[in-house]
Amino acid sequence: MDVRGNAVTIPAGGADLPADLLIPAQPVGAVLFAHGSGSSRHSPRNLAVARSLSAGGLGTVLVDLLTPAEAEADAVTAELRFDIDLLSRRLAAIVDWLVSEQPFDTARIGIFGASTGAAAALVAAARRPEQVYAVVSRGGRPDLAGTALGQVRAPTLLLVGGLDEPVISLNRHALDQLTAPADLRVIPGATHLFEEPGTLEQVAEAAADWFHDHLHPQLTPA
Repeated sequence: MDVRGNAVTIPAGGADLPADLLIPAQPVGAVLFAHGSGSSRHSPRNLAVARSLSAGGLGTVLVDLLTPAEAEADAVTAELRFDIDLLSRRLAAIVDWLVSEQPFDTARIGIFGASTGAAAALVAAARRPEQVYAVVSRGGRPDLAGTALGQVRAPTLLLVGGLDEPVISLNRHALDQLTAPADLRVIPGATHLFEEPGTLEQVAEAAADWFHDHLHPQLTPA
């Protein structure tokens, strides 16, 4: 499939955030990535998932949610990576930018969140219920979304490694709090970072299926 790469800067609440877009010729949806603790748009795991999604016709947005100065400070304090309110506000601003600038035409938007980024993704989905059509969490901390879980309207898929027992428990509790259509899937033999052979590929496949089911305009209600 013909996929075009594009580097852009997205304004988000007073911050200018660098982002890399992968734009298929006719995108069936657009997936915004929310990276996890101490990571960036260069996360090798998110890059691998993004490439897999784009090969299947889904546009992707890999973006740094912190400015370089903030990332430098966070490397020392590890505070901003847990500032779910800040991260979710920036994700919501990026959703607004995608709606107004339409780099993927009128494709529907989903969010893929990893680790703490999953909480920010869910809060952003709650903030933008008319614009976010689906959420996927990889090894996420949806519990950090707090009361926003009950406000999420987007269908949500929670993916957790079978050997990541503490996070499985947190995701099960979060699943009970979600009122939107939701599913929890455990990837056998996977630890938190899905470094085991074949496990990240299973994540990408499950995410692609979820986004195709909920973002494709011919398959989802208006």
